Amino acid sequence: MKTIAGFKLRKLGNEYILVGESMELINFNKMITLNETAAFLWQQAEQGEFDADKLCKALCAEYEVSPQQALADVEATIASWKEAGVIE
Repeated sequence: MKTIAGFKLRKLGNEYILVGESMELINFNKMITLNETAAFLWQQAEQGEFDADKLCKALCAEYEVSPQQALADVEATIASWKEAGVIE
């Protein structure tokens, strides 16, 4: 998988949002908000091709979380990104 070019992570107060930077990517009916952990995962995903295992390992290295919980969180995050149309 990979992120779709043109989406940028921005911090807005205590939250993070994904912003489409071209007119084709802008959907004014939907804002994609991320918590700190999901923002961390997005930053990892932006580095190139990724899969759930790669993001799970990064999450375990950054936070004190079990591999099982990390994988569940990563899979849920990837599913929400697919639904939002920000990864392919």
